[in-house]
Amino acid sequence: MLNRRQALQLALGTTAATLVTGLPAAGPGFFAQHKLAIGVQLYTVTEAAQKDLHGSFEKLAKIGFKAIELAGFHGHSPAELRAAADHFGLKYTGIHVGAAARGPGEPALSGDIGKLAAQMHLLGIKDVTLPMIALPEGAAPAQGESFPAFFARVIGGMGKDVWQRTAAFLNERAELLAKEGLTLSYHNHNIEFAPVAGTTGWDILFAETDPKRVSFEMDAGWVAAAGQDPIALLKRHAGRIRQMHVKDIRATTKTNFVLQQDPTEVGSGKLPWAQMLPAAYETGVRHFYVEQEPPYTMDRFDAIAKSFRHLSTLG
Repeated sequence: MLNRRQALQLALGTTAATLVTGLPAAGPGFFAQHKLAIGVQLYTVTEAAQKDLHGSFEKLAKIGFKAIELAGFHGHSPAELRAAADHFGLKYTGIHVGAAARGPGEPALSGDIGKLAAQMHLLGIKDVTLPMIALPEGAAPAQGESFPAFFARVIGGMGKDVWQRTAAFLNERAELLAKEGLTLSYHNHNIEFAPVAGTTGWDILFAETDPKRVSFEMDAGWVAAAGQDPIALLKRHAGRIRQMHVKDIRATTKTNFVLQQDPTEVGSGKLPWAQMLPAAYETGVRHFYVEQEPPYTMDRFDAIAKSFRHLSTLG
């Protein structure tokens, strides 16, 4: 118990600190305040996870991550993934599942929903996300063509139809997943913001998907690379964006719609996280996943640790 003199000294010290700094003593950070985990999209370190799942999860746990969003199964079985997460006290809170399987043993949204649901239940996952618009079957890059150029050429040449068909696919799959107790979202890149017949793919997806069934995962870095304001979009679509990829880009990134950005660690780029995170929470986002695109200027685990530390300091 403090005596009267000690209590007075403590009060005077606190008042003096406030006068010097102009601010009250710091409270809990954004994530602690809202009792949210800082998650990570495993795509960021997928090569390491494929080669050494336990070693990778040990590093993620030591950094402080508690939640993981998978990008498929990363070359492992659902049982192996679940055992590794349980061992290190990690929880899967989401997964990216392509329209078609990315490889043998990988999940697919266009496949058997009952089988997919059983895998999700084993992993403890409720939120499934389509990571990007699907390319037409058989489409392939021309000789010497980069994937971003190929992707933009093919999708851009399909007009509104490709976005309308994607919206219909999301509605259909979401209804089937709902019967299994699962939800479905769509994750953006920057091609969604390219002009198409007086509108954009982004606007078509929001207009033509069922708001009761289909939600969205905003990739803040790709939104900014498209020259858009993430905070304005969050407010415009309040209630429909439920997840966010916490991704930063450098100010040198030129506005484009062809999968190009100058990536960096969260807090080292141009995005205003101190304002964006509260705006995201206020408009309905409840899952936040650190993700970074290559190229890197440091080891990938060091990069996401740097991002984690920055996010932990935000009030």
